[in-house]
Amino acid sequence: MARAAARAVQRDHDVAPRSVRVGLSVAAVKRRVDRLRDSAVITGFTVQVDHSRLGWTIEAFVELTYTGTTPVGEIVRTAYKTAEVQAVFTIAGAPDALVHVRVRDIGHLQHVIDGLRRTGNVTGAKTLMVLGSWTRN
Repeated sequence: MARAAARAVQRDHDVAPRSVRVGLSVAAVKRRVDRLRDSAVITGFTVQVDHSRLGWTIEAFVELTYTGTTPVGEIVRTAYKTAEVQAVFTIAGAPDALVHVRVRDIGHLQHVIDGLRRTGNVTGAKTLMVLGSWTRN
């Protein structure tokens, strides 16, 4: 039941629709959500943004390879200096990092990739364009 309540919170921050989805009263769902927050299962709430309405219509992942002596903290720090970076994933194997970016157009993407290539100890980059996406809530 806790997992269902947590999923419902992810989809809709209003308690009433959550209670209907999980089959409990509004008060019961609120108590469960409060317990999930108190026990740090729910660590916060977010706002989902439609980036295309802001003009950021292109989404891509950039695989970055660094020299073998580059610390993980440095990889994250250099990527996050770029405003268009949405997330950085350090990964096992080659490449060393997968960087999620959002940009306005192809020229903007090229500018971002060029900037990432010039940071730190980057030895290689490969870009993967997102054609569509799906997220589990």
